Order: sequence, then C-alpha cells, then structure tokens
Amino acid sequence: MKLTLETERLILRPFEKEDAEAIFYGWASDPEVTRYLTWDTHESIEMTRALLEMWEKEYEQPDRLNFGIVLKEENRLIGGIDVVRYEDGAPVIGYDLARAYWNKGYATEACRRVLDHLFSIGHDRVRIDAVRENTGSNRVIQKCGGTLTSTGTQHHDTKGDLVINRYIIRK
Repeated sequence: MKLTLETERLILRPFEKEDAEAIFYGWASDPEVTRYLTWDTHESIEMTRALLEMWEKEYEQPDRLNFGIVLKEENRLIGGIDVVRYEDGAPVIGYDLARAYWNKGYATEACRRVLDHLFSIGHDRVRIDAVRENTGSNRVIQKCGGTLTSTGTQHHDTKGDLVINRYIIRK
C-alpha cells in the first residue's frame, strides 16, 4: 500500500526507483549502518535498484507499509522504516538511517509516527527487534514505549549468530 505520513520534521513516503542513489550512497553501502540489519551491505547500486523493484511490487499488497524517511528541511532521503512482516497478527517494524543522521531523534520520530498509524488502523501491539549490541536502536525502541519481552540468538548467514532483543509496544 502506498501511503504518506508526516511529522514535524519528516515526511514518510513510498520509495521510488529514483531513490536508488540516495539509498545506496546514503546508507545501504555503509557497513556501519548495515552492521546490525538483517540484510547485507550493498556492494553495487544494482543491488539497490533490484531491491527497489521488489518493493515496488510489494506496494500492491494492502498490508505492506514501507516508507522512505525524508528530512523536510533538506528534502533529503535519510533512511527507511517499514513493516517487515506480521507475526500472530502483529506488525514487526524495521528501520535504518544514514549515519550522518544518527542521534538526532529522527528514528524515534519516524517510529512513533508509524506506531500511531498502526494503532489507528486497529493493531493493539507492534513488535520491534534489535541486536543487543546496537545500543542506538534499543534506545529508540525504549523511547517509543517498547517493553523487552525476550532475548535470543538468531543466525545470519554472513553475520553469524546475533543476540536479538525482542520488544513489544502496546497501544
């Protein structure tokens, strides 16, 4: 589903194929950004373009929410936030942000807006996972009202075993 949301400083809008360079050079090719993500660092812009093509097809699904995070002040695409899947009817959120925009409250602001939207359309809980060592992401989730419900190990083919904190945020 293509939907646009807004906050004081951000526009959350659907990704477009023209976003490939901003995504690739902004964060997808940065190993520091992708270090704790479920996907690997993009080695070429072609990888980013292929991902955007896949996302374009996924927008046809009514429950698929995937937003580019645009900083209003600069009209610059600085990250992404989406519902990566649903488990037991609950949306599971994931997000990423270009390193230049870390520690400025943008991830928290975007996450809160997506949570508000999900709660407004009838969800009563949302799950967000974060690698335990990713202190920034864990802080974002906690600022958004996340309650730690479990910690476990998840194997990733190229990143090895990761210790994952699982949070639930309730309406």
